[in-house]
Amino acid sequence: MSDDPRRELAEFLRTRRTRLRPEDVGLEPGPRRRVAGLRREELALLAGVSSDYYQRMEQGRDVRPSEQVLDALARALDFSAEETRHLHSLAAAARNPARPPRSYEPEEVPDTTLRLLHGMTAPALVVGRFLDVLAWNPLGGALLGDFTRQPQKERNMLALFLHPQADRTCPNRAATVAELIGMLRTQVAADPGNPRAIELVGELAVRSDEFAALWALHDVEEPTRGQMRLNHPRVGELNLDWDAYPIPGNPGPALMVCTAAEGSLDAERLQLLAGLLDVH
Repeated sequence: MSDDPRRELAEFLRTRRTRLRPEDVGLEPGPRRRVAGLRREELALLAGVSSDYYQRMEQGRDVRPSEQVLDALARALDFSAEETRHLHSLAAAARNPARPPRSYEPEEVPDTTLRLLHGMTAPALVVGRFLDVLAWNPLGGALLGDFTRQPQKERNMLALFLHPQADRTCPNRAATVAELIGMLRTQVAADPGNPRAIELVGELAVRSDEFAALWALHDVEEPTRGQMRLNHPRVGELNLDWDAYPIPGNPGPALMVCTAAEGSLDAERLQLLAGLLDVH
């Protein structure tokens, strides 16, 4: 992970530019092209900025694009809402690359949240900003399995799904990993100097070629909701929806709750699992 926000902004723009083909944005492909995707000057033309200015952005130079320029680039690159927010977040950090040092407190789960967590009948976890699993209720722990016995520092959602045995318990593991990495990228952009973010990305990049390759794509996802498919050893396959609810206060942990459609086979299996655990 680059420690220079201007470099992060430059790499995000470059990866998105090289994904677009001229025909995707109404341009003629022309003769054989030496570069993947759009040329810098083509994107600059579409966004209504000078080619030199855009080139300096992709070089990580000290440029400070306005909100209007960022929105024009987002339109030219056909960004999603998540990608547009990410672009603005990166640009905000790039405007002040030399940030004063600050202290970082460990993420903690409030007692009131722990009481709520253990009073819930649905599987639920408390997940930190960078996907560290901080707490869970009994049914949530049953979905995590042996993962709950890992040392605290290793209880991270990405570490769970990047494990060599994860394909057997999570049939759509690859898609889940890509989604989680996109979520992590979004959170890191909001706080690029956080020591836990730097440590986690560094460790995962060294340990997993899959993570390193996906991280280099600069994909982003909003950490709000998703789907989870698991093969549970006691009740079989579970297809669950999850939603993340931010815990009141400063940006930090969120309550992640898994549910199944009412009357579905997945709901019946969750109820069976709760009965096996004597969860009421």
